Amino acid sequence: MSGTSSPEAVKKLLENMQSDLRALSLECKKKFPPVKEAAESGIIKVKTIAARNTEILAALKENSSEVVQPFLMGCGTKEPKITQLCLAAIQRLMSHEVVSETAAGNIINMLWQLMENSLEELKLLQTVLVLLTTNTVVHDEALSKAIVLCFRLHFTKDNITNNTAAATVRQVVTVVFERMVAEDERHRDIIEQPILVQGNSNRRSVSTLKPCAKDAYMLFQDLCQLVNADAPYWLVGMTEMTRTFGLELLESVLNDFPQVFLQHQEFSFLLKERVCPLVIKLFSPNIKFRQGSSTSSSPAPVEKPYFPICMRLLRVVSVLIKQFYSLLVTECEIFLSLLVKFLDADKPQWLRAVAVESIHRFCVQPQLLRSFCQSYDMKQHSTKVFRDIVNALGSFIQSLFLVPPTGNPATSNQAGNNNLGGSVSAPANSGMVGIGGGVTLLPAFEYRGTWIPILTITVQGSAKATYLEMLDKVEPPTIPEGYAMSVAFHCLLDLVRGITSMIEGELGEVETECQTTTEEASSPTQSSEQQDLQSTSDQMDKEIVSRAVWEEMVNACWCGLLAALSLLLDASTDEAATENILKAELTMAALCGRLGLITSRDAFITAICKGSLPPHYALTVLNTTTAATLSNKSYSVQGQSVMMISPSSESHQQVVAVGQPLAVQPQGTVMLTSKNIQCMRTLLNLAHCHGAVLGTSWQLVLATLQVLTTAVMTDLPVISNILSRLFESSQYLDDVSLHHLINALCSLSLEAMDMAYGNNKEPSLFAVAKLLETGLVNMHRIEILWRPLTGHLLEKVCQHPNSRMREWGAEALTSLIKAGLTFNHDPPLSQNQRLQLLLLNPLKEMSNINHPDIRLKQLECVLQILQSQGDSLGPGWPLVLGVMGAIRNDQGESLIRTAFQCLQLVVTDFLPTMPCTCLQIVVDVAGSFGLHNQELNISLTSIGLLWNISDYFFQRGETIEKELNKEEAAQQKQAEEKGVVLNRPFHPAPPFDCLWLCLYAKLGELCVDPRPAVRKSAGQTLFSTIGAHGTLLQHSTWHTVIWKVLFHLLDRVRESSTTADKEKIESGGGNILIHHSRDTAEKQWAETWVLTLAGVARIFNTRRYLLQPLGDFSRAWDVLLDHIQSAALSKNNEVSLAALKSFQEILQIVSPVRDSDKPETPPVVNVPVPVLIGPISGMSRPFVRTDSIGERLGRYSSSEPPIVTDELEDLNLWWAAWNTWYRIGSESTKPPVTFDKLTFIPSQPFLTALIQIFPALYQHIKTGFNMDDLQKLGVILHSAISVPISSDASPFILPSYTEAVLTSLQEAVLTALDVLQKAICVGPENMQIMYPAIFDQLLAFVEFSCKPPQYGQLETKHIANAKYNQIQLFAPAEWVALNYVPFAERSLEVVVDLYQKTACHKAVVNEKVLQYIIKTLRVPLSLKYSCPSESTWKLAVSSLLKVLSIGLPVARQHASSGKFDSMWPELANTFEDFLFTKSIPPDNLSIQEFQRNENIDVEVVQLISNEILPYANFIPKEFVGQIMTMLNKGSIHSQSSSFTEAEIDIRLREEFSKMCFETLLQFSFSNKVTTPQEGYISRMALSVLLKRSQDVLHRYIEDERLSGKCPLPRQQVTEIIFVLKAVSTLIDSLKKTQPENVDGNTWAQVIALYPTLVECITCSSSEVCSALKEALVPFKDFMQPPASRVQNGES
Repeated sequence: MSGTSSPEAVKKLLENMQSDLRALSLECKKKFPPVKEAAESGIIKVKTIAARNTEILAALKENSSEVVQPFLMGCGTKEPKITQLCLAAIQRLMSHEVVSETAAGNIINMLWQLMENSLEELKLLQTVLVLLTTNTVVHDEALSKAIVLCFRLHFTKDNITNNTAAATVRQVVTVVFERMVAEDERHRDIIEQPILVQGNSNRRSVSTLKPCAKDAYMLFQDLCQLVNADAPYWLVGMTEMTRTFGLELLESVLNDFPQVFLQHQEFSFLLKERVCPLVIKLFSPNIKFRQGSSTSSSPAPVEKPYFPICMRLLRVVSVLIKQFYSLLVTECEIFLSLLVKFLDADKPQWLRAVAVESIHRFCVQPQLLRSFCQSYDMKQHSTKVFRDIVNALGSFIQSLFLVPPTGNPATSNQAGNNNLGGSVSAPANSGMVGIGGGVTLLPAFEYRGTWIPILTITVQGSAKATYLEMLDKVEPPTIPEGYAMSVAFHCLLDLVRGITSMIEGELGEVETECQTTTEEASSPTQSSEQQDLQSTSDQMDKEIVSRAVWEEMVNACWCGLLAALSLLLDASTDEAATENILKAELTMAALCGRLGLITSRDAFITAICKGSLPPHYALTVLNTTTAATLSNKSYSVQGQSVMMISPSSESHQQVVAVGQPLAVQPQGTVMLTSKNIQCMRTLLNLAHCHGAVLGTSWQLVLATLQVLTTAVMTDLPVISNILSRLFESSQYLDDVSLHHLINALCSLSLEAMDMAYGNNKEPSLFAVAKLLETGLVNMHRIEILWRPLTGHLLEKVCQHPNSRMREWGAEALTSLIKAGLTFNHDPPLSQNQRLQLLLLNPLKEMSNINHPDIRLKQLECVLQILQSQGDSLGPGWPLVLGVMGAIRNDQGESLIRTAFQCLQLVVTDFLPTMPCTCLQIVVDVAGSFGLHNQELNISLTSIGLLWNISDYFFQRGETIEKELNKEEAAQQKQAEEKGVVLNRPFHPAPPFDCLWLCLYAKLGELCVDPRPAVRKSAGQTLFSTIGAHGTLLQHSTWHTVIWKVLFHLLDRVRESSTTADKEKIESGGGNILIHHSRDTAEKQWAETWVLTLAGVARIFNTRRYLLQPLGDFSRAWDVLLDHIQSAALSKNNEVSLAALKSFQEILQIVSPVRDSDKPETPPVVNVPVPVLIGPISGMSRPFVRTDSIGERLGRYSSSEPPIVTDELEDLNLWWAAWNTWYRIGSESTKPPVTFDKLTFIPSQPFLTALIQIFPALYQHIKTGFNMDDLQKLGVILHSAISVPISSDASPFILPSYTEAVLTSLQEAVLTALDVLQKAICVGPENMQIMYPAIFDQLLAFVEFSCKPPQYGQLETKHIANAKYNQIQLFAPAEWVALNYVPFAERSLEVVVDLYQKTACHKAVVNEKVLQYIIKTLRVPLSLKYSCPSESTWKLAVSSLLKVLSIGLPVARQHASSGKFDSMWPELANTFEDFLFTKSIPPDNLSIQEFQRNENIDVEVVQLISNEILPYANFIPKEFVGQIMTMLNKGSIHSQSSSFTEAEIDIRLREEFSKMCFETLLQFSFSNKVTTPQEGYISRMALSVLLKRSQDVLHRYIEDERLSGKCPLPRQQVTEIIFVLKAVSTLIDSLKKTQPENVDGNTWAQVIALYPTLVECITCSSSEVCSALKEALVPFKDFMQPPASRVQNGES
């Protein structure tokens, strides 16, 4: 302005005005006088003003109406020249701003008239423009009139005028709004700035607006009216208007003055209420229109879209969305949805092209996209606009491939419109366009025969539109092929670039803010781009809100983007385009990774991975992830369905690399194109640069790389280098990312393993190799990845069935372990035990794998570690030893051998270097090798190692003990701090003793190994070790040795032996023959049992001086006895016999050792005890223990006797032994219930040994030995004697039947009884009551002579008929009863001897021993000839006679007491049974023999007559009666029928009969008869005898007569002969008797026989006749004269 107000300018203005007025007056002088006058008066007026005022311009302005008037009148003349002059003058005035409002109004009215007359149209426009731009005086109607004037001129016939007017209108509209802006600026300081306009606020009245604002408002409102084809409110006088122009004006206002609408509610109301509905209405033809749809379907014809309007509407929409988005949220949603719809395939090509251009405009504005996302996609019930836009672009691109552009008729004949590229219609060219003989490849997309060129349309990041700028076109333009595709492609790229750079920028800020200002609150800021996001003062809230937006943006767009990009990647034939697509996918993947959006990240990575692989190359990893397989037609992610088109199979890429496929692939080779390689570079780039955000998708990446390595390694060294660097760079990843990488490699490895199942092809070892590589480069932080890394190798790879896979796994694992141990860690391993154990742990874990090849690798690794680091293993020893110890039996000989090699190395070289706490583990491991049954030699060698270890303990005892005690104290302290109990085996014992105990326990385990050789070796070693080194133990530890080692071992051996198999073992493998005594498992175990029991018994024997002072020796004694008992009762002769030997051994030691007879040294220890007190031989170091061996042994071998427990306890031990002996005896001899060929019957040697123990045992318990015990003993002796033997063994045990020899068992039994008997004899009185029991026992044995004892239900053969057949060796044994006769007879002799000594003993008398003896003898006596042995009854008779000769006097002595009352009937019966035996003499009995036997009978009768009958007064009458009856019977004894006639006279036992008669008669008629009763008995006897004789004779006579010539039966003849002899004997006897003793009746009976005898004379038998003769002769004495009757008083 300074230019127009300076004095010079003012001066010039005045001059110009005056000259203008002069010129005007000059022109009008002739034609228009009034004008002339006015001009002249004007000159005066100007001068006057100039003269009067200092402020000339102001004064001019004040008077401007008058000043302007002449020029207005000049214009009114309508003369062109005058008009031009006037207009120029007016313009000058206006340019100096000296026109007042009134003047301006007048000017405008004048201009209007000119316009209506179509005069000076361009000048008019110029004038209006100057008027409105130079000042602000024109308002309201004047302004509207001026604007209408310009509009009117726009619609003239003249083109130039039209265009000028259009430009003027545009400028005027701008000016109106600029004024409003200026007005706002002026008032800004006075009035507070209005608050942000809310979209839904109520309309304000226009009157509140300031003047300029009001003008702008009215103008804008009318523009809307005009475009809507309504009448304007303010622009009165408009005649016509075009929509296109109206829309352009609206667009320019909205674009240039957004703040007007944003700051004034009135304007924003217009936007919402007028502009948006208008746009939507004008869009309707485009929405409804469908290309190619027939009109017949709808009643009204559809209005066709009109390019100029449509294109302008889209521009308006672009502005609305860009500038007023925050005001018009809902409306923008509609606009955006419409835009998306315009991309549909059924819309015209031009419409789709401009729509894509519009969308491109948003795509380059990431903040705007962010707002969309916040306002729509993140609201609950809103359209997902942002997502729809992206998806629409994707669908649009797909549709271009699927539907070739046919909507444009011009396409076919127009080639190369706008130089944008050519339309190539023949797909056969494949995009090759010939230029000068060479072939160049145009950049293009090609897909399923659809070829679409890529056009260069815009610089990256700017949206320069082509068709949105075609404002001059009325007809729709021709869209070159590929244009829409290229724009859409750029949309996608810009969208990705914008979003990712925006979000990553903000992410970076947040991260830096978080680092710098931890709690600092950022001040709230107002952002014009995000007016609806209030930044809160709280940093965290802001970040949370931002993160939600970022995540939503990515979630909304990734699906569509991925679908489109994947398709384009597939179709791209241009390297640059491919690069862009890959870059977009890569940046999206990285962004998703940073935001932690796993699904989307994986999907993008999958797409890149697929691009890297040849088409149709199946890869399980890709199938299983979110993205679908390539062959799928569509896939759904988060509920959105996106089309996915399969790639074309015909690849237009040149193959640049060929390789082997993975095992699972069917095709023979992998063909890689340059595009595959490009994708792979991207993939490597991704892994390199964004490894930290890959997380779980490392798996996809690595899976793909694995496939490619096979092809690429050789052909493309560059890529192969990148690949190897990739794993090296893992050392720079953070810990979490490193874990993801490891996990992915593990998953990949799992895949490879799955493929290798059941597949004989080479498995893929990529993953395993890379795991190893990654482990090795990250050794400095190995702790964080060690577990997952080794865990996978261990649990998966090393256990795979494919051996190559396994081998690699094991190789990798052992390499890592060895590398880890040799790596220079900080701090070093020696100071970091935890790390060392961590590194060694997988080595131990390998033990859980059963594959031998793995275990071999493991053991080789151990061997290498031992050789390289054996000295520094320290706390790692337990793990290393554990590996050796973990080798199991079933793992093959070679493995066990290798492991054993390691162990031997350890035992020979490393025992001194390892911590003493590990010695126990060495013992355990050595023991475990002993238990391996693969190789006997190893087992035996390991027992040798245990012996060596024990030597090492012995030599280094003191050092080991110190170290162990120190360790123990430390552990104890720890345990107390933690409040737990210290738990180790054999706990209360001192640690060094525990070590020994573990050694013993191990050997103990080996003592029950299934293999006999091992058991034997271990048993010998165990007992030798305890013998040699046992003295090192603390005294209290012996308790544990006894209970936990020895007895435990005995228990197990007992159990195994009793359950061992009885099946025969054919041979010992190879050609070894097994002796029959070891040919079953049971027999082999028997040997072990024998060895063990003997060993334990020996320790009890030799170490008793140590054991007895222990508190529970008696309990131990009981347990030992129990074991001896079990063994003795086992069904195995070897064991049972050995048990008794052990029993005998321990019994010898039980008596307290007196000083004199104590052995100097325990027998097992080779070194004499005194030497042990000083330094132990071979060692220069004396023991200084709190309780050293020296002291301990000294205590026992010093002059005073060892502490001996009192007699009482000692007696208890003896009694315990007695009870055991009793139990063994009673159990072993108890007959089984049932018998079969397997029934076990104890052997004779066993029974003999058993019985032989008793006498020794008895010596110690005799003081308390009572009747009960005797009874028990008796039962055992009886049972033992009863046990039969098998016929196989009988020749070796039994004497021949004829020899009267006792077996050793029988001898032992008698010895036992003899010992007892002697003891009773010298013992106190109270012992004598045992005599009867001994008699009982002996008498029981006597009975065996006739009735061998029965053994249960067992059938025994008598020895004479037992089969002993040497050929039938395998026939079941028959059991043979022993020959008991010699034994019984010996027993009888003992009885007689004993009775002779003890007959008068009270007990013997009281207990009726005599009666029992008689009763027992009665059996053989009654059997007589039926006795098994003839000697028996003879001995029995002689014994009876001896016994009676002693016993009868005693009996008579005690007659009054009645103690013998029951004996007499027994005796009578015995005589009866013997003298009148039912047994028949054997046929072969010689006459001499018979006579000898008869003499014995006679002896018995003599005994009766000498010892019994004379003392009849002292003897019960019944007994005497029985004797008489018997004598009576004997006197007429019937003959035996078997004699020959020649012998008959002898066989009739005449001597015996005579003796009986004589005795009978002697007794009958003796004058000693004290009572008539006795005489009566004898008389009765006589009369009976006579009567019987009479009867026999009568019957004989009768029979003789009847028989006639036939002789009578032999026995009848014999009988009559005997009767006749008896009669003669009787008469002889009667004569000898005192006459007064014979009753007259008797004589009468005798004489009465005579007639009968006479009758017999007629008999024919000569024998009878001679006997008759003898009978008749004595009757001569009766021939005498009859005496007088009176003498005979009785009838």
